[in-house]
Amino acid sequence: MDKHYKIVCNLVLGAALVTTGMGSALAQDKVKVGLMLPYTGTFAALGNNITNGFKQYVEENGGKLAGREVQYVVVDDESNPARATEIARRLVTRDKVDVLIGSVHSGVALAAARVAANTKTLMIVPNAGANEITGAQCSPYVFRSSFSAWQPSYAMGEALAKRGVKNVVTLAWKYSFGTESVEGFTEGFTKGGGKIVKDMSLPFPNVEFQPFLTEIAALKPDAVFVFFAGAGAAKFVSDYAAAGLKGSIPLYGPGFLSEDVAAMGGAGEGLQTTLHYADGLNTERDNAFRTAYAAAYKAQPDVYAVQGYDAAQMYHAGLKAANGDPAKLDAVIDGIRAATIDSPRGSFTLSKAHNPVQDIYLREVKDGKNAVVEVVSAGLEDPARGCSM
Repeated sequence: MDKHYKIVCNLVLGAALVTTGMGSALAQDKVKVGLMLPYTGTFAALGNNITNGFKQYVEENGGKLAGREVQYVVVDDESNPARATEIARRLVTRDKVDVLIGSVHSGVALAAARVAANTKTLMIVPNAGANEITGAQCSPYVFRSSFSAWQPSYAMGEALAKRGVKNVVTLAWKYSFGTESVEGFTEGFTKGGGKIVKDMSLPFPNVEFQPFLTEIAALKPDAVFVFFAGAGAAKFVSDYAAAGLKGSIPLYGPGFLSEDVAAMGGAGEGLQTTLHYADGLNTERDNAFRTAYAAAYKAQPDVYAVQGYDAAQMYHAGLKAANGDPAKLDAVIDGIRAATIDSPRGSFTLSKAHNPVQDIYLREVKDGKNAVVEVVSAGLEDPARGCSM
């Protein structure tokens, strides 16, 4: 009996070990993606659209990336920089994600990127545009699928200078992204011979624009360049038109100024902005993306959905280069660096600092859409100032 009992026990133990091994192998077959994005508050819609775009690409590939099923760990970062380090560390150390996808808010992304760099964890930023992310704070482990603050604003400065515009007033919220946007515009505009008549700012998120509109009317510049976003952008465009300036002094800005076209009503009609995506590109790639997105989510995609979609593409390219093994991090990184991303916005590559080298479009608000006018800067690469990679 004792001998029989030992044999049975050994068989049971052996079966348990095999089962455990199989469970471990099955777990390892999945790649773990940490989505660190805002799902509540002002930027909730942006976080949801980035998530939708990322998941759409995964679904187009049979629910897998490089042959591996995807497990999502989803965390609401609340667009709160004060909690960003804690959340990022938890995703890396407790949840052991293979890649961090985040975030919308630049302060959150900068804090999370420091965690990624210090823990040697791959991170792809699907929106935040702070120049430092791929500038002074660049890291081999951090990539961006979106833009730098410099890119769309510099492109607008160049475009207006080429048009022969001579004198411009600038106005923006006084915080890092607003300041970096104005600096980018000023660099492109003055390089082409333009002059900044006056640089004005107001605290974020102040929307008392009337004193500035009065001063603009008195200065009578050739044009005005501004950075505002969200509800503040819609109010500024509406106030600008109500002040009687729309017909006499053209208004310009990076694309965030006109993203909420509906909130502007007729005041936004004819407004021109620059960004790395536009409505009406009418390419086979973009049309397929927009059709699939609308079918899946019953809404039209925006630039945030594109950036999420491309973050998934970038990670897929890296995983394929590593034969599907996220643990081979050097190979994953090399694969992303070498990739040409077939984006709905148009194909792009990554700079040495890991920022997209991409076309910037001039768009014009027509019939409720940011319709493409032309490419004003082809293959624009951020200067990545301060990056030592």
